Amino acid sequence: MRRLEKLWATFRLGRALRLAFRAAPRLSLAYVVLLAAQGALPLAGLLAAQRAVDVIASGRGPTALGDALLWLGVATAVAALAAALGSLSTFVSEALIQFVTDHVGDVIHRQSIALDLSFYEDPAFHDALHRAQQEAPYRPARIIQALAELLRDAVSLAAMGALLGSLRWWLPSLLLLAVVPTVLVRLRFSNELFGWMRRTTQDERRSWYLHELLTSRFWAAEVRLFGLGGLFREGWSEARARLRSARLAISGRRSAGDGAAQVAAAAVTFGAFGFFAQQTLAGLISIGAFVAQFQAFQRGLVAFQGLLGALAELWEHNLFLSDLDDFLAVRPRVVESSSPQPFPNPVSKGIRFEAVTFRYRRDDSLSSPSRPALEGIDLEIRPGEILALVGPNGSGKSTLVKLLMRLYDPIEGRITIDGVDLRQFALEDLRRNVGTLLQDFGRYDFTARENIRLGDVTDPGDGSRIVDAARQAGALSEIESLPRGWETVLGASLGDGRDLSPGEWQRLALARALFRDAPILVLDEPSASLDPLAERDLFYRFHTLAAGRTAVFVSHRFSTVRAADRIAVLDQGRLVEQGSHEELLRARGLYARMWQGVRETLGSSRDQ
Repeated sequence: MRRLEKLWATFRLGRALRLAFRAAPRLSLAYVVLLAAQGALPLAGLLAAQRAVDVIASGRGPTALGDALLWLGVATAVAALAAALGSLSTFVSEALIQFVTDHVGDVIHRQSIALDLSFYEDPAFHDALHRAQQEAPYRPARIIQALAELLRDAVSLAAMGALLGSLRWWLPSLLLLAVVPTVLVRLRFSNELFGWMRRTTQDERRSWYLHELLTSRFWAAEVRLFGLGGLFREGWSEARARLRSARLAISGRRSAGDGAAQVAAAAVTFGAFGFFAQQTLAGLISIGAFVAQFQAFQRGLVAFQGLLGALAELWEHNLFLSDLDDFLAVRPRVVESSSPQPFPNPVSKGIRFEAVTFRYRRDDSLSSPSRPALEGIDLEIRPGEILALVGPNGSGKSTLVKLLMRLYDPIEGRITIDGVDLRQFALEDLRRNVGTLLQDFGRYDFTARENIRLGDVTDPGDGSRIVDAARQAGALSEIESLPRGWETVLGASLGDGRDLSPGEWQRLALARALFRDAPILVLDEPSASLDPLAERDLFYRFHTLAAGRTAVFVSHRFSTVRAADRIAVLDQGRLVEQGSHEELLRARGLYARMWQGVRETLGSSRDQ
């Protein structure tokens, strides 16, 4: 009993049906009706053909030819109607697949953007996402097809079974004998294929990664400069060979099983033919009945194969649809407040980090966990203040600003804005009030206007605000010099796109952050890709850019850092000192040593 309950729990079709009917309710219903009608038509065609053959076989009476032609006409009309319904159902099936595939793709997209950043640092999540992307989009539509085909074949089987049973009650049971071996083979190898694909997800992902290295523009220069093409091709070929050989081994065993099952089905079919021939020669049934019964057996066999095959197909699709269930069952770790507080605008009391500790989940999985990315951070950012975050690589600077934007939540302590914990604000409300330039900023293959407008999609981007943002970021002259100005497509992937230098892309990303016009501005390495002149210009304009805002920026460039009202120094996840540039130099701590190192490097460069 428990095994049956477990089996039924595994065999979940409700989600697939809901997905299909939400995507295309009318098409789904129309497809089911069409295939049910197709299942009923063969019996009418057989009965009409039987009457025609019997009339022809009798050969008596002046109306024999007319009667035979009449019944042949009925049989032809039924066949024509079946063909028309078949063509229509093919079109409806293709349309249904398109609608459902696109709908499931949208479901995956919604789930992907709902999950927080930490999931994208988890290999197990990438495995689940890969399986959902590979299999889930088309499986719900296939389930609807299989269910509709099951209904069609069930109707057809019932009709043919009734006709066969009218001759001998046991004839329909021969159909079961002929079909069951094929279905058992199908079920066995569906399970085997599903298990194999789960085990090899990482190998499959690795082969796709190597494919991307060989074909992506992002990697193209290094692949050529370091001569990596051969190495990556060899790795891809080896990965695909392993996957291919294992897949073909499963397919070979399945083909052998199918072949043996088909031999058994053919033996049963010819046994039935012999029985019908014996009944006809003995005068127990007419020639027309012989033709109808044998065709009924053949069509019943096809219908039974289709019905049990549809069940096996449902089982197979259901197995792979569980990958979508697994993916959709993942819940965000950064969750919304049940009673969100309004975001303060303007910020009047400032931002506080109170004993904040954070560790990346990937570090928790290590046998000997490393130190936290941030530990015991106490930091206040006053309203309207410009705070710079500095420190060696890996000291926790970028992690701190990501916590401020709630891309992660602290594992200890809290972060407040005007005394309210960040977790009490609606996520959308919080992020709408933070203008952001990340270290790994986006380079979108859209127009220059669209690239900046992405900072605030509630604005149409056709007014003076977008021009002001571009001017403040130092990107206006570059945009106006493009071949089509603001409407020039950027990047080299789409159409006649115009690519930009890293510094030009960064100024565009800064304009995007400024276009949001938020009370808090967070900039992570805003001058990393800028040339010295552009960096100096940014330094002189920094207070103007941050006017009226509370600003936090991360930088290794000391020329930019000096523009801050206050500097906080991080080292190994801890806040070790803070103050103005002059105060930190007088303290002779880490900041002073870093400053001295920069000066010595510059002096050495000048000497050379």
